Amino acid sequence: MASTFFTWLRSPAAREYFFSTHFWGPVANWGLPLAALADLSKDEEVISGTMTTALACYSMVFMRFAWRVQPRNYLLFACHATNAAAQSVQDARFVKYWYFGGREQKYGLTDNNTNKPVTEAIEAAKQESNRISSAK
Repeated sequence: MASTFFTWLRSPAAREYFFSTHFWGPVANWGLPLAALADLSKDEEVISGTMTTALACYSMVFMRFAWRVQPRNYLLFACHATNAAAQSVQDARFVKYWYFGGREQKYGLTDNNTNKPVTEAIEAAKQESNRISSAK
């Protein structure tokens, strides 16, 4: 199998492939998923939900393109599949942090046994409103 591969490497078909946009386009495009993978270890505070969602959708669209183009561009497909997966994980981290209490947990604003600060403020406002209306 290795000898077949090396024979192909010396062929005009290999040179045609390595000097085409079917090779260099995806190679250059690998910067997006590599950056997304590197960002997985960064703080959720710096994630842009809008940009992350746009990049995930972009990669999903171009995954289909890479599959439908003839000849199929497996290198481009792998690049966009990796980016779509990484951006989806980033999106999940963003949503958890900003909308499902991840920020409060990070800063210790909530405990599993107590109400959240917003809930406590609403309850205090209701009690104050009831106290004022009953005093009249």
